[in-house]
Amino acid sequence: MVRQAVFGRGKQAEVNRYKDFVIFVIIGGVASLVNLVVRVAFNYLFSYEIAIILAFPVALSFAFILNRWLIFKADTGSWTGQFGRFLIVNLVALVQIFVISVLLARFVFPRIGMQFHPDLLAHAIGLVSPICTSYWAHKRYTFRPGTTVKSSPGLR
Repeated sequence: MVRQAVFGRGKQAEVNRYKDFVIFVIIGGVASLVNLVVRVAFNYLFSYEIAIILAFPVALSFAFILNRWLIFKADTGSWTGQFGRFLIVNLVALVQIFVISVLLARFVFPRIGMQFHPDLLAHAIGLVSPICTSYWAHKRYTFRPGTTVKSSPGLR
């Protein structure tokens, strides 16, 4: 009986972690869409490379608010400290996004003759590249141990 209860709790914790990751990916997808739309708008005023960087803080703020509200609920620490750590993790991700986006758009796609919205496709691929590492970093660093992880109230 005790073994069953322990196994049941472990199984539920595993399901909850899976739900949290799925919701994180959905939030990341929506934030990526925000990033793409803002980058396209900035592209009317700035170069592709500058537009990628300028779209970043808009999408970053959007993602932080949703992640803090729906996935990670801190028991300790201020939101400003969490935002600072969130920014650090996402600056690392920005380097990855920037390098992948620019390499694809400026070097790979032209060499293979890709002409169907190469900047948009390159940026989209770049945006999805840091999903797993970002989730891990936010769970272990941004919203440090000593905090609890929860899904939105309607999902549990």
